[in-house]
Amino acid sequence: MAKLRVHKDRIEVHLTPAEMTLALRSDDIVVRRDDIRSATIADDPWVWIRGIRRRGTEIPLVVAVGVWKYHGGSDFVIIKGKRQAVVLELNAGEFTRIILSTNHAAALIDRLKLTDEALDDTERPPAAD
Repeated sequence: MAKLRVHKDRIEVHLTPAEMTLALRSDDIVVRRDDIRSATIADDPWVWIRGIRRRGTEIPLVVAVGVWKYHGGSDFVIIKGKRQAVVLELNAGEFTRIILSTNHAAALIDRLKLTDEALDDTERPPAAD
C-alpha cells in the first residue's frame, strides 16, 4: 500500500513499485498543505470516483489505481477493496482530488488538523495501507 507522510509544509504519497506500474506513473505525489481544501473519511470510496479513467488500472470493487479525468480536472485514486479511504480536496496542483485507501483514516485526518508549530518533520505519521 502507498505510504502517506505528513510534514509541516507538504503531504507526500509514496507509491509502491506495483502501484506506480498500475498507475502508469514514474514518481510519487507531493501536495502542499496550503493546497488542501478539505479532508473527508469515505466508508465506501468507490462512490467518490468520478469521470473516466485516463491512465491507470481498475477492477471494479477490487482495485483502482491511477488518474480519472472529469470535466473540472483530474483525480488521483488508490482504492483497494472495501477499505475506508481519505478524500483530499485540493485547491491547486496536478490533481483536484486524491482518494487514498487506508486502515488509518481517522489518525490521518487528525494529523492533518495539527498546526504547523505542533508538527515536527521527525515524527512518524501513520502509514496509509
